[in-house]
Amino acid sequence: MEIVEQPELMQDLADRLRREGKQIGLVPTMGALHDGHLSLMRRCRSENDTSVMSLFVNPLQFNQKSDLAAYPRDLEGDLKKAEAAGVDLVFAPTEQAMYPEGFQTFVTVEELTRRWEGEFRPGHFRGVATVVAKLCTIVKPHRAYFGQKDYQQALVVERMVRDLYLDVEIVVMPIVRDPDGLALSSRNVNLSIEERKAALSLHRSLAFAEERVRAGERDAKAIVEGMRRIIEREPLARVDYIACCHPETLEPLDRIGGRVLFTLAVWIGKTRLIDNALIPR
Repeated sequence: MEIVEQPELMQDLADRLRREGKQIGLVPTMGALHDGHLSLMRRCRSENDTSVMSLFVNPLQFNQKSDLAAYPRDLEGDLKKAEAAGVDLVFAPTEQAMYPEGFQTFVTVEELTRRWEGEFRPGHFRGVATVVAKLCTIVKPHRAYFGQKDYQQALVVERMVRDLYLDVEIVVMPIVRDPDGLALSSRNVNLSIEERKAALSLHRSLAFAEERVRAGERDAKAIVEGMRRIIEREPLARVDYIACCHPETLEPLDRIGGRVLFTLAVWIGKTRLIDNALIPR
């Protein structure tokens, strides 16, 4: 497994691979890898000639310096996991390489970022869109792989790729969960034993929503209120938002008539977790 730090060298390698007719797959990560990331890498490896993992904790998508400082990092462990998953090449640039002095160009996706994560994390999606656009121009992948747990992020990236005519296919993979239902997240390592138990309320609330929809309930607000009651029974939980919305526009819904997304963000102690469920018609 090769490790590349310089964007210019990564571009040269990508150009050579494309000239040779090789298909390039990219899994963008910020490290602290878990089985969710590894599922993306295995899929990437199976569909491309060369699998690339980017490893870069992107400062632009953190709206609080304390959150950036607290983000878990394990470079040695991440490299071992990536190699075991069959990654061919790791692109691990420095912050200076990605955002050199004088950098002043950013990518903004407007409507899709107004609500939910965009409201509670100002500037977050500008940082996401900017770094993904840069990664696509540096790594030049044919396909890039994202997880459904960050549903709004994946939607924003898909919109950006369409709007800018970027030559890359976005592949969104299902949420990977622990056996008890907790969605895998790099932030889960920050949960104490009691906090982890409390965090299971997120999955319970989503399971409740799915059960109510399948039972014929069409009042979105009633379901959301039931979800909130489930989570707020946990003293360690503090809700940022719980929403029932259109899966393509992310606009909130009053009535359920087709495919629907339930999405939420909840603080468990000092750790902020997100989760969602996409429920078919």
